[in-house]
Amino acid sequence: MQPDPAPPYPVLPDGCMDLLWIDGRLIVAGPDTRAHDASCGPGSRFAGVRFAPGTGAVFLGVPAHELRDLRVPLADVWSGVREWEERITEAPDQALALEELALRRAADTGPPDPLMRAVAAGLGAGRTVAGTAEAVGLGQRQLRRRSLDAFGYGPKTLARVLRLQRALALVRDGIPYAAAAHASGCADQAHLARETRELAGMTLTAYASLAAKRDTPQPSGSSTTA
Repeated sequence: MQPDPAPPYPVLPDGCMDLLWIDGRLIVAGPDTRAHDASCGPGSRFAGVRFAPGTGAVFLGVPAHELRDLRVPLADVWSGVREWEERITEAPDQALALEELALRRAADTGPPDPLMRAVAAGLGAGRTVAGTAEAVGLGQRQLRRRSLDAFGYGPKTLARVLRLQRALALVRDGIPYAAAAHASGCADQAHLARETRELAGMTLTAYASLAAKRDTPQPSGSSTTA
């Protein structure tokens, strides 16, 4: 008797955006502020390209906040999508075909805002919002406006999201909750527990139990990183 397959991780907020091909359709996954169900129907085919925080909006040509917590057809964002959907569906390797689409599009767009890349790096490393704003030479209001366009939410929310990702990575490695909370920048274990409930939609214990059932964690919805 075959063991039951490990349940999928929900898609947790991580500051990223995704371009997904699911059963013949191209979908854009906007930046999340809450967990999303990552499961597809039985027999579904899937490929994805992930865009690091601050890069997806430039690629798509749409302010990230317009796609926050949404999954929308790429046809709602670009024209001429049906041709690409057919080409990817007919390709022997859908993941490679999707990457080709992404590379062609990326060649026609400008580079991501280096200041926003620096903001993501600073907050991802645990720097405070005020310290990050000072480091990149932006006022608080400017930083919030540009963060909404680049990440889909303001710097405080991005800092929370990236802090939770740091903490849950430690939890998946078997680090005790209190130690993971301290190392990731949470005030204490109770703080981490609240953030996990609010942003991941589950308790720390439930997340750790889910992680223990999987050999390879996949906290995101995409199979390919860009």
